[in-house]
Amino acid sequence: MSRIAALFDRARASGRKLLVPYITAGDPLARHTVPLMHHLVAGGADMLELGVPFSDPMADGSVIASAHERALAQGVSLRDVLAMVQEFRTQNSHTPVILMGYQNPIEVMGIDPFAAAAAQAGVDGVLTVDLPPEEADISAPTLRAAGLDPIFLLAPTTPPERVKTVAELASGFVYYVSLKGVTGAGHLDTDALAARLAMVRTVCGLPVGVGFGIRDAATAVATAANADAVIIGSALVSLLATIDSSDAEQLTRTAQGFMQDIRNALDRAFPAA
Repeated sequence: MSRIAALFDRARASGRKLLVPYITAGDPLARHTVPLMHHLVAGGADMLELGVPFSDPMADGSVIASAHERALAQGVSLRDVLAMVQEFRTQNSHTPVILMGYQNPIEVMGIDPFAAAAAQAGVDGVLTVDLPPEEADISAPTLRAAGLDPIFLLAPTTPPERVKTVAELASGFVYYVSLKGVTGAGHLDTDALAARLAMVRTVCGLPVGVGFGIRDAATAVATAANADAVIIGSALVSLLATIDSSDAEQLTRTAQGFMQDIRNALDRAFPAA
């Protein structure tokens, strides 16, 4: 059983709602990424989503697109991101790490070398934003063979038959995009979200993480009422962008405090058994 599957099993047994922050590897500076990962965990993160910098992050809004630009300006590559995960693993062997990115860097490395390198570094799952399930017939089995969970996006417009197709390819969990648009856009409609997730669960037995639109403790709690995990990215990345990148202590303290506020709200609303 993967670290991701084991984490969701424990959470379901206890009633815990999982909290998953996203940061872009290399943002604001490459040397900050691993310390930020550790401090996010210290603040209550159950799993980490690490963005792989890419020049055309089509699913991302301006906040995360700018983070990609800052990382790329430092020359941060996919291999650098894997090295960051490997460094993180020297002190943390239990927190799952997901890579979220785009197909081009993986294609350049090659799916087989990438899967082997990611597994060796300690990556647990891979979400390739621009890889539809119809084109994942090679990559998904390759990732699973290396012990990695292939994770796919579901949208508000995804019909049941396509949810079923995704569920057959995915493992670990599925990532439900809570609204139409890019990261950081739109208003979260919790009633519509509840109805859509009810449909998803009828055809997909995997846990569901929800992202795109979660901004703070209130939206995290509202989302967690129907989700197994809440994923928060743009609000965190935007907050970190306001801090002087030379002040590493303030950066990590802010990240940890942001996580802790949301973790506390989730625990109050959904006390573990």
